[in-house]
Amino acid sequence: MSSSPLIAHAKTLSEKVDRLKFSQPITHVYNPLNYAWDAHEAYLTRFADSPKRVVFLGMNPGPWGMAQTGVPFGEIHAVRNWMGIHCAVKKPEREHKKRPIVGFECTQSEVSGRRLWGLFAEKYVTPDAFFAEHFVANYCPLVFMEETGRNFTPDKLPTAEATALESVCDDHLIAMIRELKPEWLIGVGGFAETQATKVRNHIPDLKVGRVLHPSPASPAANRDWAGAATKQLLALGVWKLNSTDDGLAQR
Repeated sequence: MSSSPLIAHAKTLSEKVDRLKFSQPITHVYNPLNYAWDAHEAYLTRFADSPKRVVFLGMNPGPWGMAQTGVPFGEIHAVRNWMGIHCAVKKPEREHKKRPIVGFECTQSEVSGRRLWGLFAEKYVTPDAFFAEHFVANYCPLVFMEETGRNFTPDKLPTAEATALESVCDDHLIAMIRELKPEWLIGVGGFAETQATKVRNHIPDLKVGRVLHPSPASPAANRDWAGAATKQLLALGVWKLNSTDDGLAQR
């Protein structure tokens, strides 16, 4: 398959979410599918050009991850040094002074992305080995901020705004899954699992699971996220111990 359909779907998603309106306490909305499009397109071009067995689904971009790099859970080191993606990143139309976009010059580390991609790099060593069967996406491409610069997550949106956003994001997710044809859709955290479950109304044979979110705000994730996530994936049957077929080594 070609990555072209997913690139087209991402452009459509970007255009549709840009037309949505959000109320207080949200004061700033970033869409990295616009200002970091070159990096996102490079991610899709290189890694979304074949069917996948497993798709991991996050909620929305983190301020030091995809917001800077255009790649889901896009911690700088993982994107630049492991995936080999390093593109110029522009500025959002309206930038919050406490949340500047500096692209790959960002010195902050996205903890969730460092943990997620760190596990995959440990297990599969090379990105090509990982992406041969896996892909990582976000449900919502937007970053929401309050006046103070505080992050605002999509699960806290008012009902009417959430419904409008989810309608657009659901359409994109369904289109992406139909292109990638995975056996598994794994929500990274509870919100993502809930959105993933809705896809089964359209693709009934899709298997849906969940792993613990790697956020540093989660005490459980801070105790050994990689170990906990590995156990969950093994229990689901998504990963297998000592598999020689997919490069996974026993933890």
